[in-house]
Amino acid sequence: MSQDFTQHEQYTSDNLVRLPQVDTHGDPLDGIDASFVFDFAAYDEIDDPSQRWSTWLSVEPLSRGPEPRPDWVVTSQGAIDTELGILKTGKEADVFLLERADPTDPGGGVVMAAKRYRGTDHRNFHRAASYTEGRSTKRSRDERALKRKSTWGKVVAAGEWAASEWDALKRLWEIGLPVPYPVQIDGTEILMEWITVDGESAPRLAQTRPEPDLLASYFEQLRDAMLTMVQHGVVHGDLSAYNVLAAGERLVIIDLPQIVDLAGNAAGMDFLLRDCTNVCTWFRGKGLDADEHALFGELVAHAF
Repeated sequence: MSQDFTQHEQYTSDNLVRLPQVDTHGDPLDGIDASFVFDFAAYDEIDDPSQRWSTWLSVEPLSRGPEPRPDWVVTSQGAIDTELGILKTGKEADVFLLERADPTDPGGGVVMAAKRYRGTDHRNFHRAASYTEGRSTKRSRDERALKRKSTWGKVVAAGEWAASEWDALKRLWEIGLPVPYPVQIDGTEILMEWITVDGESAPRLAQTRPEPDLLASYFEQLRDAMLTMVQHGVVHGDLSAYNVLAAGERLVIIDLPQIVDLAGNAAGMDFLLRDCTNVCTWFRGKGLDADEHALFGELVAHAF
């Protein structure tokens, strides 16, 4: 029985390259170098208003999370982001749940927390000027707009707060502190790890009633985290039982846009003492012997 063969040709800029003959009735990939072979999958257009194509590849490399990345991070160009609903509302930002999954790999999707800072409706943080002392914007026009609190200044402020939290998340993650993994930032939206317990959002520490042993463990975890932060020259600035998640037996620190430079901010020590007071007051109220002045003294001793 005869076989039909096709001579495949590929032109380069200066010569003609002849590739091996291929049996057109057999495997069309026979004889082709494996480096020229790739899988192809067609994707349907998105017509659901609650969905969008993944923005992973549309942001700059520096706007993506630090490496090595957790294996649950979805980087497929064909992935779709699906809005699942709101998780938390706040004065400056709202947090939504967002699923990112490739339709060709339904088992490989992940649900993330999408924190979105408001633009022109952004309301300033309480005593925002105290937090931002020592920070500077890249453009003098933006600096003037911030000082005038103009409409553009509010847009700049939203971006500055988002960028501040993004930088804080990356920095603290890289030094091993218990914070959500920062996946990416796109404008005023930060995608980060969704902290869960048994598939549900982890409660805030303030919502828990831990047994004495777990309470003591929680305090030591926070103490160690605060110690690591001051050793790296930063203070949370708004640390309390409401900005810490209880993920089972471990704590995860959240809400970091107001992070303060301990040396560069004149009120750095005041913020540190306030963090100590907030933390110790809550633990003392739950029956643990926690003294804010002793904690503050210990942290200051390791700060410089």
